[in-house]
Amino acid sequence: MSKSDKDVFIKEEAMPPPFKNNDLLLFTGDSITDCNRDRANPDSLGMGFANMLAGQLGLAFAKLNLGFRNTGIGGDSTCHLLARWSEDCIDLKPDWLSILIGLNNTWRRYDSNDPTPDNIFEKECRELLDRIAMETTAKPIVCSPFIVPITPAMEAMREDLDPKIEIIRELACEYGAIWVDFDAAFASALKLNIPSYWAVDGIHPSPAGHALMAKTWMDVVCGGKTNILIEEVS
Repeated sequence: MSKSDKDVFIKEEAMPPPFKNNDLLLFTGDSITDCNRDRANPDSLGMGFANMLAGQLGLAFAKLNLGFRNTGIGGDSTCHLLARWSEDCIDLKPDWLSILIGLNNTWRRYDSNDPTPDNIFEKECRELLDRIAMETTAKPIVCSPFIVPITPAMEAMREDLDPKIEIIRELACEYGAIWVDFDAAFASALKLNIPSYWAVDGIHPSPAGHALMAKTWMDVVCGGKTNILIEEVS
C-alpha cells in the first residue's frame, strides 16, 4: 500500500484533560486578542492566537465539545475592560477566562501623554480578578503583555511595561490564576529570528508570533501536551 493510500487518524493520549464537557473558553483583551474579529458576529474569533487556539484545542479535545468566544477590543486598557466587564465577561458565564491586557496602559503614556500609574493599574487589575472570583466560576488565565524591541524607543518603554508585568504576575499568583508569560516567550524567540519576524511593529504579532503565543498558552494550560498524536496506519 502506498503512503497516499494510508489512513490518517487522531489518537488521544492517555492524559486527563484540563477541561470538562461543553466548557466555554473566553478570550479578552486588546487588539492582539481582537485581531480583526467581526464584532457583530459572536462566533468570530479574529485571525490571531485565540482563533488558532480554538482550532488546536477543538482538535485536541474534540470529544469535549468546547466552546470559544472572543471579546477583545483594539485599543483597550484595563479601564476599558472594567467598563464592559459585565457584558463581555460576567454575563457570558465562561468556564475559562484568558486575559491579555496592559500594553495600552504603557503605550498611551508615550503616544498620548496618558500614563497609567502602577497603583492604578494594580487597582484595576485587582477589580477585574475580584469580579471573576465573586461573580463567576471561571478559571482565570492571566497573560503577560509584551513589547518586541523593534526600535530603541520601544525598548525604552520597558521602563513602564516591566513593573506592570510584575504586578500582573503577582496578582495571578495571589488569585490562583494560571500565568502565561508571553513576554518571556517572545524574548526567547528572538534567539531564532529578528524582532520584526515576530511582530512587524513591535506590538502586533505576525502569523508566526501568534502561533508562538498559541503554543505558549497550550504548553502552560495543557501541561506541555496537546493531547493528540497524528498517526498513519497501513
